[in-house]
Amino acid sequence: MVSLFRQLVRAEDPAYDDLPLVDAGERIYAIGDIHGRIDVLYQMIELIVEDVERCTDTREPRLIFLGDYIDRGDNSRQVIDALTMIEKELVFEGVDCLLGNHEAALLAFIDNPSQAHSWLRFGGMQTLASYSVAPPSPQFGAHELVSVRDALVDGLGPHLQFLRACKTVVESGDVIFAHAGLDPDSPITEQPQDAVLWGRSGFLDSGGIPGKRVVHGHYDGPEPVVLPHRVCVDTGAYYTGRLTAIRLDDDATLLTTTP
Repeated sequence: MVSLFRQLVRAEDPAYDDLPLVDAGERIYAIGDIHGRIDVLYQMIELIVEDVERCTDTREPRLIFLGDYIDRGDNSRQVIDALTMIEKELVFEGVDCLLGNHEAALLAFIDNPSQAHSWLRFGGMQTLASYSVAPPSPQFGAHELVSVRDALVDGLGPHLQFLRACKTVVESGDVIFAHAGLDPDSPITEQPQDAVLWGRSGFLDSGGIPGKRVVHGHYDGPEPVVLPHRVCVDTGAYYTGRLTAIRLDDDATLLTTTP
């Protein structure tokens, strides 16, 4: 079942009176971690298209996917197929697909399977299956890993180029988008990959980036987290069936699917 949960998230709190906003010409829809759930991705796109059609101002709609499209769920290939098609839709001014740590782990496996085979243990097996690639045996060796890698590259086809082209950080106005947040101690233009992809920084415990608001996924929970300095929209879609997005313009509105 598809449903729309619309909630104004500007709280009655002085901290929310002067929030960093996206560019005045854009309406951003930032979508959380999908993890191989093509069903909830289709539901979310339906919700967003309906929402865009209800808006009558001159802002241009822009989609930002926050990474972790693959692994864990059963439909990684179908999700990447859908994302490449969505990029061509004329209803959106722009579509940005950010790199998540799971995509980064897959790319590391492709570049060096003998050193990056840990990817197989945290969702990679499901991704191999979605691309019709046989998994390695329980006692795999380096040669077998190379064979699996080669089969995966063949199966990915143009999807590999799509994954390598994913950005790590994008901005709109005073709002920054990254899969796992930012390192508050590093310049925005020099963010370490460990921070933006894997969350290895003091970001969650910090007060954020002065004058900015960061929108991210990566940290799954039962509900989205909406604070003045950061927003997390990872609601564990692969096991909850709830994919969450946030619409950002002059305000902030949550959209979510339900099982």
